[in-house]
Amino acid sequence: MSGFAQRCGVHDAAREQSVARLARRLSEQGIELVRFAWCDLHGVLRGKTLVASAAERALREGVGMVSTLMLKDTSDRTAFQVFEPGGTATLPGFGFANNLLLLADPDSFRQLPWTAATGWLRAQPWFEDGTPVELDTRRVLQRALAKLADAGYTLRCGLEVEFHIYKLQDAQPSLDPMQAAWPGPAPAVSLVHPGYNLLAEGWFDLAEEPLRIVQHTAQSLGLPLLSLEVELGPSQVEAVFEATDALTAADNMVLFRNAVKMALRRAGYHATFMCRPPFPNIMSSGWHLHQSLCDARTGRNAFLREAPAPGTDTNDAAHTLSEVGASYLAGLLHHARGMTVFCTPTANGFGRFRPNALAPQSVLWGRDNRGAMVRVIGGCGDAATRIENRIGEPAANPYLYFASQVHAGLDGIARGLKPPRATDAPYAGGGESLPTSLGEALAALADDAVLCDAFGRDFVAYFSRIKQSEQQRFAAAEDIDEFQRREYFGRF
Repeated sequence: MSGFAQRCGVHDAAREQSVARLARRLSEQGIELVRFAWCDLHGVLRGKTLVASAAERALREGVGMVSTLMLKDTSDRTAFQVFEPGGTATLPGFGFANNLLLLADPDSFRQLPWTAATGWLRAQPWFEDGTPVELDTRRVLQRALAKLADAGYTLRCGLEVEFHIYKLQDAQPSLDPMQAAWPGPAPAVSLVHPGYNLLAEGWFDLAEEPLRIVQHTAQSLGLPLLSLEVELGPSQVEAVFEATDALTAADNMVLFRNAVKMALRRAGYHATFMCRPPFPNIMSSGWHLHQSLCDARTGRNAFLREAPAPGTDTNDAAHTLSEVGASYLAGLLHHARGMTVFCTPTANGFGRFRPNALAPQSVLWGRDNRGAMVRVIGGCGDAATRIENRIGEPAANPYLYFASQVHAGLDGIARGLKPPRATDAPYAGGGESLPTSLGEALAALADDAVLCDAFGRDFVAYFSRIKQSEQQRFAAAEDIDEFQRREYFGRF
């Protein structure tokens, strides 16, 4: 009988060679444990840890995973009644906490730098009959990129990610059994720099120890880190990465975010990608997504314009962007409200959308304008011309964030949409307002028929059900700050 990976249609001679190479590598490098990791709906890595001698078989036969892991909200509560009649009627293949199987990519192997003799593999879930689990968010992005390829383009993305690093006051936070709860208490922390001194070299020096851990972790994992910076807020920092193809960029973001949290925790620090940590006088963290389309045949930047369109000025998109780029930009604006919940998916993240905070409030674009939702960077003849969407929070699932850009941009191109003129006053009240709550963002998605069809109605219903669970608990919380401390600060 053929192996499970063969029945899934993913195991061929090339993959067999990769599996054999990896088996030799595990032996030669003295690897003892291998983590088979999968990215959940919320961008968090979960999975199974196998002894190295079991890894080769698991690459061919899969690793069992309970299906309810795909049905969890941000508190880890299952949002569907899996043991009730009809509780998973809208989720074919799910029910009664049945098994899924994780198949890992042998070429994704990394040796983890913060723990001894441990390897890591990226995996995706399959049903036991050998069919893919289409609700998996990495597959959502893969489908979006396939549509983009059909249109003749590839997507390149650069990551610019703000987050916070704190010093743990207790080396073993939240491990008192008398304090255990669901979710548990947030860790007690202190600052690594006092903030309000943007890019100050002295503040970088204060935070150098944890930032060195971030640097070494990222580089040891082969991630294309470019810079580490001290941001404006207390204990706030930023990491910037070189642009790559979109799927690689999304994979890198998942790995980076989860890896630095673990590496820093072992050194006595707490990293959080929560947008607004639960303290007074903090600054919100954003995830600014730089993106450009490339011609799939030539690799040329499809946003590049050699000369301004006749009769335009700098506030016209066609002064800087090609027709394709301008229509892509118009698609992002047209679907901005509907896409928001994929870019800012937590109840906490909507506190970022406020005036004069280097975060957007309205559906507007600007020429190198950091107050606008979308910032156009570059100029005629500049091969680095790109669009920066500033709507995201650093806790977003990167596969869904990127997929929302693809679907919105493709609709703009397909319909030849034209963007309005650029804004010079992003906080003056022009343009549609962005959603101001998770509930409003979910409603905006439901109203966007194009995005719902592009993501698939089944996926949108599944995603919305899980996010509504979070929103309902947030709305019912007696102490909103304590809810956010437990729900996000300690876990994201």
